[in-house]
Amino acid sequence: MSAATLEVGAVVAEKTLVLTRDSLVRYAGASGDFNAIHYRDDIAQSVGLPGVLAHGMLTMGVAVQPVVDWLASDEAPGAGGWVSDYQVRFTRPVPVDATTGAELSIVAKLGQLDTEARTARVDLTVTFDGQTVLGKAQVRVAWA
Repeated sequence: MSAATLEVGAVVAEKTLVLTRDSLVRYAGASGDFNAIHYRDDIAQSVGLPGVLAHGMLTMGVAVQPVVDWLASDEAPGAGGWVSDYQVRFTRPVPVDATTGAELSIVAKLGQLDTEARTARVDLTVTFDGQTVLGKAQVRVAWA
């Protein structure tokens, strides 16, 4: 696919994924964020939370993966695409059930396209249980 065939508003990637308590443990080990609200329900509930929550940065990190996969696919606008900027606002926590985890839905739409500059803005909609968990989630991408 070339950039000429892309249109603003087009969905370029969609993915549903499940964060589990195992995901949280692995992220804690990698990031060094061992805040007990990410692994102990009693601690999370003692501070008014519904239970163990996903790390915000973990949610942010997994949410951009469909865009990274799109850039590496044959559907990308050009070879060698990369993420040049990525920003989000954390709007809602993601509680992670001990048994079922937390299912995140990610939809990536083209929000802006500049074929001459070989850049685009991809807007992410990331939801859990029907509610948006990342606000103004925007990924700037570029390609060769």
